Formats: sequence, C-alpha cells, structure tokens
Amino acid sequence: MELNSLWFTLIAVLFIGFFFLEGFDYGVGILMPFLGRNDRERRVIINTIGPFWDGNEVWLITAGGAMFAAFPHWYATMFSGFYLALVLMLLALIVRGVAFEFRSKDRHPRWRRLWDWLLCGGSFIPALLWGVALANVVRGVPIDAEMTYVGTFFDLINPLSLVAGVAALVAFMLHGAIFLSLKTDGEVRARAEQAASRLWPVVAIVIALLVILGYTQTDIFRQLGINPGVSALGSGAALLAVGWLLRDKNYSWAFAAMGLHLALTIITVFRGLYPRVLVSSLDPAYSLTITNASSSEYTLQIMTIVALIFVPIVVLYQAWSYWVFRKRISAESKLEY
Repeated sequence: MELNSLWFTLIAVLFIGFFFLEGFDYGVGILMPFLGRNDRERRVIINTIGPFWDGNEVWLITAGGAMFAAFPHWYATMFSGFYLALVLMLLALIVRGVAFEFRSKDRHPRWRRLWDWLLCGGSFIPALLWGVALANVVRGVPIDAEMTYVGTFFDLINPLSLVAGVAALVAFMLHGAIFLSLKTDGEVRARAEQAASRLWPVVAIVIALLVILGYTQTDIFRQLGINPGVSALGSGAALLAVGWLLRDKNYSWAFAAMGLHLALTIITVFRGLYPRVLVSSLDPAYSLTITNASSSEYTLQIMTIVALIFVPIVVLYQAWSYWVFRKRISAESKLEY
C-alpha cells in the first residue's frame, strides 16, 4: 500500500475511534439534564464520562494533526471553507470542557443548572455539526482549480447536510443512552433504558432518510463498487441489531452493535470518498485527492514511524483507563464531579 493510501486509512481509523468514543460522550452530555432529575443524579451521569471525556477528544486532535501533516491541502481547504462552523464547534467544546470543571465549584442550584445546560449545549452543537461536515465532504463543496474554497457558509446548508446533522445527533444520543444503561444504576439506569428504546426508531427513520438523500445527491454508494457496498449494508444490519438487542434488554451487545454501526458508517464514508479527500461541486477535476493533497514521501515516512511507536501506547492507556473505571455508578458512589 502506498503511504498516502495508508495515511488516508489511518485517518479513517482515527475518526472511527473518535466517533465511537466521543459519540457516547456527546450523547451523555446531551441527555444529562433530561435523565437527571436532581443534582445527585446529574452528578452520577457526569461521573460516567468524567474520567474519559478528555481522553476521548485526543482521537479528534490526533486525526486533525494527521490531516495537517499527511494531507496539508485537505486540511487547509476544509478548515478555511468550514471556518465558521468549526469555530462554532470549537467554542462549544471549550464551554463543554469548562462545564466539567466549573460545575462543582459552587453548590448553588442556579450555578449548577447553568453549567448543566452549557454542558448539554456544548455536546449538542458538535454532534450536530459533525454530521453536517461529513455530508458536505461527500456531497461536494465549491473548490476551484487552485484548491481554494470559493463558497460561503450558506453553501454548507442543504437538505443532505441538515439530515446528516440530525442523524449524527440522534445516533450519539442513542449511543449515550445505551452507555448510561451500562454505567449507572437505579432510577437513572431505568430512564436511560427507556430513552434508548424511544430513540432507536427515531435513529432508524432518520438514517433511512439520509441513505435516500445520499443516493440522490452524492456518488458515495456508486464509488463503493458493489452497490450499496458491504460496509453500508453492515452498518444498516448493525443498527437493526441494536433495536433487537434493546428489546431483549441486552445492553452490552447493543452498545457493541451501536459502535459497529458508527464504525461501518465512517468506513462507508471514507471508502466512498477514496481516492478523493474532498469533493469539488464545481468540477470533479478540482476535487482534492490523496495524491494532489498529500505531503512529501519523506514526511509520510517519518509520520509512519512516529505513529507505529505512539498510537499503540495511546490505545493501551485508554484501554487501561476504561478497565480501571469499569464499575457502575450509583447515587451511593463516591462522586468526583
């Protein structure tokens, strides 16, 4: 495999890790004010992701760094074209991170409610915008022959991107509800299980609508070779399995199936893009590819060596942290946040 193809694949793997881990992270943040009826219950919910949320975001930082180093033209064009949306996402993530730390600094109910809703909003906005961003990457944005984005913010708003944003939002909420079903006990667990059961049909309907729009407004499925593609079919099957497992109250396997659905969705997106990294809506010849957007061969060689050393360390550390904090959390537990 050529190094530019290898790094395209590795970036896809990083995004899979990010969507799987940060997906339930965002979902828990969005659901927290609704599933927690009092301060103690909301603290229980926050503590389910308290030890993990910042580590989960490392996957996004690493993916962004890999894009910058391996495909600088992709990074530059995408971040300049999606500038306002990305700034909004960054501000939301800053507020979200601050909310984790500031909420417990004062016991006043109004203070804590304020940070609860800021945490919810700081999770809601990125979840929505990630769907919008991915939809525009595969649908195409106005890029000229100089690899320059020549559109406006409103070029990113279209039926496909809006439905994709809602799809990402409700999928993350479902992922978060299943995670809470595994990590909490008592009333919070019962509400999380009920929320998961109610969210699944919504996710299934929105995903079905997204697939229809994907067929009509993108070439992603035709790019997969076998229409609609093994990964796309697997993603749909995994989502159906989630509904069946939730009905049987098998939340461990439901969580795994939901993670598989998210992973196969990202694989479908990246396989549908390849060898492009960003589609031009002005002319297919202007699209950015793994060749014209790539760094030099020497840069990719150095990056490969560094990744082989440090990525396994990060994975092992995160696996260890999840093992250490694997127990359920209840109202009687010692809470840090």
